[in-house]
Amino acid sequence: MGRITDMTWLQLQSAFGLSVLVLVAWALSENRRKAFSWRLVLMALALQIGIAAVLLEIPFARNALYQLNRVVDALSSATTAGTSFVFGYIGGGAAPFDVAKPQNMGSLAFQALPLILVMSALSALLWHWRILPVIVRGFAYVLQKTMGIGGAVGLGAASTIFLGMIEAPLLIRPYLAQLTRSELFILFTVGLSTVAGTVMVLYATVLEPAVPGALGHILVASFISLPAAILTARLMVPGEPTTPAHAHSEVSYRSSMDAIARGTEDGLKLYLGIIAMLIVMVALVALANLLLAGMPSLNGAPITVERIFGWLFWPVVWLYGIPASEAADAGALLGTKTILNEFIAYLKLSALPDGVLSVRSRLIMLYAMCGFANLGSVGILIAAISGMVPERRGEVVELALKALISGTIASGMTGAVVGLLPSQ
Repeated sequence: MGRITDMTWLQLQSAFGLSVLVLVAWALSENRRKAFSWRLVLMALALQIGIAAVLLEIPFARNALYQLNRVVDALSSATTAGTSFVFGYIGGGAAPFDVAKPQNMGSLAFQALPLILVMSALSALLWHWRILPVIVRGFAYVLQKTMGIGGAVGLGAASTIFLGMIEAPLLIRPYLAQLTRSELFILFTVGLSTVAGTVMVLYATVLEPAVPGALGHILVASFISLPAAILTARLMVPGEPTTPAHAHSEVSYRSSMDAIARGTEDGLKLYLGIIAMLIVMVALVALANLLLAGMPSLNGAPITVERIFGWLFWPVVWLYGIPASEAADAGALLGTKTILNEFIAYLKLSALPDGVLSVRSRLIMLYAMCGFANLGSVGILIAAISGMVPERRGEVVELALKALISGTIASGMTGAVVGLLPSQ
């Protein structure tokens, strides 16, 4: 019998972690006797592993994903045309003077983040042209047949990865009041364990230098997290999600120009919110590090917020399949994602020096952090859904807070699934 290689041990570590994450979701169940269903667990895991294996292991599919980088390049170039016209050299245009340090000319607010405006308008236009609705209903049908969920929550869950955790519930707003407790929790968990199409290209632009083919990976991550989110939600809040849905939608536009205008307006809110959140959160972390600077050093290095996150989340990322020697740095990323948000975590991941995380660990963390499960998003979710169904506000608050845990577990399962694959 041959010796088990280090990579095989890491794959076994990911398999063990995947099992533990499922058991944790079951242990946190509101009704453990009713929650566990072998059929549901095996179907969800088979879907996750199957999607990951097809898209990441088969050369043709993997190469197609890498070709999505052309989409990133095209959208980035188009956005630069707009930002350079409006903002000049600050937005990526030619500088009217000699630049001594061109590497410092990049502007997050005026060059990278405007991608959100373009993607938001484009998404609205594709929705008006009935392209996205066809794709969403196809995904919803597959989820209903494989995961045994109702039409309403299937439609809401499938649309989340294209529209976002707030816009997707609008699609099934007439059914929100009649959704069962389990269905509502599924909707919240899916929303917090995936990212919206409006920010996918932005994240891919940030991550591309560190993880080649980033857009394809982010897209695959959201697909893989769908069955994981439904499984985790049904384990933690068991019930029969069977509420049907008909062809009604509150997401509609009067014309293509109306779609572009409203999509841009929605994108502007998101754009300004991200800028404000980045300024405040980075400042608060810097302030916390200044306060911690007065404490004695530990193991020859100062105590920082990032190191504290690393210690707290070390066991969690180890379950994903991260080697023990890299778990502290990976844990710091996961802590940043959970306490702050995934965009800041992705910025930190892309800025890590070579050798801190292996290629495999970088990819696992990209997948495990590909979700909105953070404290800020929970607050946004509570405010938005409570406004749609004010009579269920108490239940919304309770389930949204619980969904922070279920969304993190679901995204973590996706990271562990990627760690299982032989080529990663």
